[in-house]
Amino acid sequence: GGVERGRGVSDGGGSGGHGGGCLVFRDVAPQAPVHFLVIPKRPIPRISRVGPQDTELLGHLMVVAARTAQAEGLADGYRLVINDGKHGAQSVYHLHLHVLGGRQMGWPPG
Repeated sequence: GGVERGRGVSDGGGSGGHGGGCLVFRDVAPQAPVHFLVIPKRPIPRISRVGPQDTELLGHLMVVAARTAQAEGLADGYRLVINDGKHGAQSVYHLHLHVLGGRQMGWPPG
């Protein structure tokens, strides 16, 4: 099961109300043994540009990330990352949540 590289295999389902659903893809340049993206279907350019209308969708992204991490066998933990803007190393201006796992993460990141 799980997700496949470069292909959406999970339709994160609808969240009703203000919109819904997301897609899950493997990162094409993985930075960990397990590295997938959770991407809302409704485009949001940056996390710094969200508003109250995005609350339900953002919560939905987190739930889908957690469920997919469990399905991918990341019981020992994982890291969630959202890059924002130039200094945050955002390269694609459609909000997406990185989920990285399968190895010990270092701190501080970056």
